[in-house]
Amino acid sequence: MALRSFSTLTAAGPAARPLQPKNTASLALISTRTDYCVERENQTGRLCASSNGLSWRSSANYVHMLDGTTRFLSKSMATNYIAVNRGSTFRCATIEEIEAEKFLIEKEARERMEKTIETVRSNFNAVRTGRANPAMLDGIEVEYYGTPVTLKSIAQISTPDASSLLVQPFDKSSLKVIEKAIVGSDLGLTPNNDGEAIRLVIPQLTSERRKEFSKLVARQAEEGKVAIRNIRRDAIKAYEKLEKEKKLSEDNVKDLSSDLQKLTDGYMKKLDSLLKQKEKELLTV
Repeated sequence: MALRSFSTLTAAGPAARPLQPKNTASLALISTRTDYCVERENQTGRLCASSNGLSWRSSANYVHMLDGTTRFLSKSMATNYIAVNRGSTFRCATIEEIEAEKFLIEKEARERMEKTIETVRSNFNAVRTGRANPAMLDGIEVEYYGTPVTLKSIAQISTPDASSLLVQPFDKSSLKVIEKAIVGSDLGLTPNNDGEAIRLVIPQLTSERRKEFSKLVARQAEEGKVAIRNIRRDAIKAYEKLEKEKKLSEDNVKDLSSDLQKLTDGYMKKLDSLLKQKEKELLTV
């Protein structure tokens, strides 16, 4: 592009008059069209504008314009980069990722359900029936040298016959604290301490007492079922959270919830089986 030097710039139109620059700053030609000139004073010289935008700029303003364009392009590129990052969050999970999430959530749910079954079984064992059962003493804790321990960890428990239990401590000096723990329990048993071991006679249950115990175990089983349902609910919430994070689709959540329901139904059947077995023991004379 050719550069031209003007000693006098003229505005287009019949009322044109000469325009004299106030200083000798160099001018860069931006547009070849010059339809009209508008007088504008600035620190570096006069500005001539054309109908299609700009016709003349001082060198300093030209550089400033380029710098501003660079900053604009930089912002545009940053916006595109953010859009790419946001778009990546909508990527569908692979089969391997879905299986991994399912394994972790289902594993935790299974472990919690197993603990619930064990808790219910332990509560059932604490409810005595008409027959002697060493598990009846599983819930008894003994203060052994200032430390609470389970009775079965410091003594051997056996059933000499169908209506009695024999507790033989490994340390005979603990007979007194074992006897105290049995009396303080809710089993309603009277220990017989002969200095070597403790014998417990299991009295026969009355029909009224059997009915009370049957209601008790039924209530304990229902509490276990509520706990398992709550575990299932927590697992489904974990799946729904992954769906909101776009890691799982709605169909994935439905399929995983269906598998979780099958797992829940299996543990519900285990509770029903434990309850039937305990009720049978209670009602057997």
